[in-house]
Amino acid sequence: MSGKGNCYDNAHAESFFRTMKVEEVYGNTYTTRQEAKLSIFEYIEVFYNRFRKHSQLGYQSPYQFEQQRELHNIA
Repeated sequence: MSGKGNCYDNAHAESFFRTMKVEEVYGNTYTTRQEAKLSIFEYIEVFYNRFRKHSQLGYQSPYQFEQQRELHNIA
């Protein structure tokens, strides 16, 4: 990262956080901080990484993409 407050330095993270907020956070009302942490953890680890398809990964989930990479590296 080069510049303070320069969103272009961190575009991938900014894009992810926007997606997470739109798809998970804004539609929910959390009663405790722990409930929010659990909900966000499940969104990232269960849905986002394992099932949500990403255009930059050829419409595969990150998990599918990594599994395919590992298969090609073994062969």
